[in-house]
Amino acid sequence: MKQFIVALTFCVGAMPASAQWLDHPWPGVPRTGDGSPDLSAPAPRGADGKPDLSGVWNGPRPVASIDASDLQPWVAELASQRQEEYFKTRPYFQCLPSGPETERFGGWKRILHTPTTLAILNDDLTYRVIHTDGRELESDPAPSWMGYSAGRWDGDTLVVDSNGFNDKTWVSRYGVSHTAALRVTERYRRLDFGHLQVEVTFTDPDAFPKPWGFTLNMELEADTEMLESVCERTSDTWEGTLSDAAERGVSVSPEVLARYVGSYTGIYGGGERTYEVSLSDGGLIATIAGDYQPRGLGAAGLDAGAPRVLVPLSETLFEGLGLGYRFIVNDDGVATNLIVTHVSGDYNYARRE
Repeated sequence: MKQFIVALTFCVGAMPASAQWLDHPWPGVPRTGDGSPDLSAPAPRGADGKPDLSGVWNGPRPVASIDASDLQPWVAELASQRQEEYFKTRPYFQCLPSGPETERFGGWKRILHTPTTLAILNDDLTYRVIHTDGRELESDPAPSWMGYSAGRWDGDTLVVDSNGFNDKTWVSRYGVSHTAALRVTERYRRLDFGHLQVEVTFTDPDAFPKPWGFTLNMELEADTEMLESVCERTSDTWEGTLSDAAERGVSVSPEVLARYVGSYTGIYGGGERTYEVSLSDGGLIATIAGDYQPRGLGAAGLDAGAPRVLVPLSETLFEGLGLGYRFIVNDDGVATNLIVTHVSGDYNYARRE
């Protein structure tokens, strides 16, 4: 895949930071003695006495743990095919709405909460409307990218049921599909002023033998604003497959490869990420701590903390599942940093002693 060496400008801010209201105090925010937002203060409540979920929220992009045995065979087979082509048909890579994809539940969001409606505005300019006026979900909704949602209160927890998703979206960036029968249940709990917990459950018997899901913890980003993140170039020009990459590999001695073994830590997606690089059967393996791909999909036998085989394209440059891995070495040939090239840019991971 040619694009893994040269990073694409996949998502860009539309305006310079100096033109945004990134440091503007919000009114009505409880504050500590030094004037900082008091995120541990009690959650605000609306006129109905229920927690008000309004605010600008941010959280890590979750990667849910779902085993291949929890997928219907056709879903597992399709995910393997998509892995072979670097997931190029992922809706997010196609500049299309992501719908119920697990990873898109995280990131920056603005929630607008009214007595009868809750709107979730995403930084990619998509949005959701959750009706809380007592209506029931339709039994035969017209398929849509973002689905239809209705919410109800269970004590201080907002329970949201969604259906009506078309079958063009994924539920995982690793190629896991669903059918039009997908049902998503979310439980929103504002724990205090600055913390929001979201539990998500997917139910689709035609794709998953049993329900599965994840829990996401988000934090209020008070006194700032959300910048837009717009897809400007699709993956239509991506070329090559995993099989092609394996055929392009060159030979690098085990002695050289051994110099790259270690742990590399840096920042990705606003949070810390660590790559564990090891030597196995004469080749390098990179494991992303906390990452996940469905077990048993494709030749890699991927699992939580999925190992990615690094195919050497030169003595310092490797490819692993469509990403570029470049080791920076010192005068002694020992790696000091790992540069991972992603569609959204280069990410620098320093080697830990």
